[in-house]
Amino acid sequence: MSIEINNIIYSNNLDAYILPKNDNYFTEYSKINNLKSITNFSGSAGFAIFLKYKKYLFVDGRYTIQAEKESGKTFKICEIPYVWPKDILKKKIKIGFDPDLFTWETLNKYFGNNFNLVPLSYKFKNENKTDDNYPFFSLEPKVAGENVNNKINRLIQLMNKKKIDYNFISSGENICWLLNIRGKDLPNSPIANCKMILTKNKKIFFFSNKDKVNKIKLSLRKLKINFLDKDSILKCLINLKTGNFSIDNKTCSVFEQSLINYKFKIVEKKDPIYFFKSLKNKTEIKNMINAHIEDGVALTKFLFWIKKQKINNLTELKIEKKLENFRKRGKNYLYPSFNTIAGSGPNGAVIHYRSDKFSNRKLENKDLLLVDSGGQYKWGTTDVTRTVCFSNVSNRVKNIFTRVLKGHIAVALSNINKEKNGHNIDKIARKSLNSAGLDYRHGTGHGVGAFLNVHEGPQGISKHNIVKLEEGMVLSNEPGYYKKNDFGIRIENLVFIKKAKNKLLFENLTMAPIDIDLINLKMLNKKERNYLFKYHFDVYNNISAFLNKNEKKWLASLI
Repeated sequence: MSIEINNIIYSNNLDAYILPKNDNYFTEYSKINNLKSITNFSGSAGFAIFLKYKKYLFVDGRYTIQAEKESGKTFKICEIPYVWPKDILKKKIKIGFDPDLFTWETLNKYFGNNFNLVPLSYKFKNENKTDDNYPFFSLEPKVAGENVNNKINRLIQLMNKKKIDYNFISSGENICWLLNIRGKDLPNSPIANCKMILTKNKKIFFFSNKDKVNKIKLSLRKLKINFLDKDSILKCLINLKTGNFSIDNKTCSVFEQSLINYKFKIVEKKDPIYFFKSLKNKTEIKNMINAHIEDGVALTKFLFWIKKQKINNLTELKIEKKLENFRKRGKNYLYPSFNTIAGSGPNGAVIHYRSDKFSNRKLENKDLLLVDSGGQYKWGTTDVTRTVCFSNVSNRVKNIFTRVLKGHIAVALSNINKEKNGHNIDKIARKSLNSAGLDYRHGTGHGVGAFLNVHEGPQGISKHNIVKLEEGMVLSNEPGYYKKNDFGIRIENLVFIKKAKNKLLFENLTMAPIDIDLINLKMLNKKERNYLFKYHFDVYNNISAFLNKNEKKWLASLI
């Protein structure tokens, strides 16, 4: 057990201590990751519970294999949502937690009401990092597609309807959307770490590192906005008149909620900005289309290059670097939207694999290679997965790949008016695999931001997501299959929902070819073959002008 964790437990007379992956902004990817430094688990979601003589690491299905490899020697790995702490811990034990790093919604989900939860503030040694001063910046209305004043008016209208005097917005991504600002406080997302209070009179209290706000002050000068230090929320609350508050139960910490509760009445715990943000306007969709064309050029060049290589000369890290170099050629490319996954052979079976100097494999001709990557562009976000082969594969592997493809096509062609939500579409995605007794342990799709986070809600395509799918939403379409210690398969495109003749349809954003060498064409029906032809035809029409002669010829041969 970590010496620090051990000291926390014994010095506070605790039975256990819980450590999350997130920081106090509750972002998926943060620069400080205490969970990784203490458990060695590097996934984007999870938490650990330390007891005096036993340790548990809780992760979802994307990370079970990875967690076993990285932390399985010292931690008992538990898969959520099938196992929660309340299922395995003795009732009424004393569990310490940092109130800055948990919400009440999360704690209730983990423990219910049968445990003695003890709030403790503790700063770990690796947190003593200086915050960089990369400034926040504003997006022009012509880039965002809607001005700030209009967005705020929409939110105020909702506040008035629900008789809310103050709205505490604790999600940085939601503030970025509302104020048309961005930052670089996360490794792969243009998010500004900040929080704010909006009053019913349109007055704004903005909490952040004050050294970062000089550039946005000018663009927001017409608003009644006070720029305050990130630690001055309590001081601000003391000076506000009593009234009704709205908070976000996903990102308002236990500590912040207790401060608000002391003086104010909390009447709403859901931030409507998540939904507002999910409905991309025409400008945002146009920007996403442009970003995906540029990204498609880079990925297609990469796929052509790797298909022509002597595979034995390549490693996973070399592949990641090569793909990044192709993206860097794009004039609007900024940086990756997440750490690239280049999993060869058995590493491809680790759903969110990340190669390092210890796991880095040299490729073999018989390997499948799964590459999941994306970019942040001016002004869009991409996320795409392709699985490729370098030799003739077995009929078994071809058939499984084709079943994944059938699921991918079924999602792309689904009748959204009929299916209505991601829960129903997820069933369609798994149908071909399930008919052969196969499945995958992750959702079929997640929401995606417009030059924001690569993962965003509330929309999604998964077993438990019943959010109504609407025009303007952007999602991923990524069924897969993973054979432990053998191979991984995933096919991922981003799609947006458009309306045509009162019908809601998925339209592909991703413009990159699918490896036809892995397809058993006999398993595809006419509708599926037509889809594949049309998809590759669309890819060719959109990106061929940016390819050289050989790349263009290769792409044309796939149609």
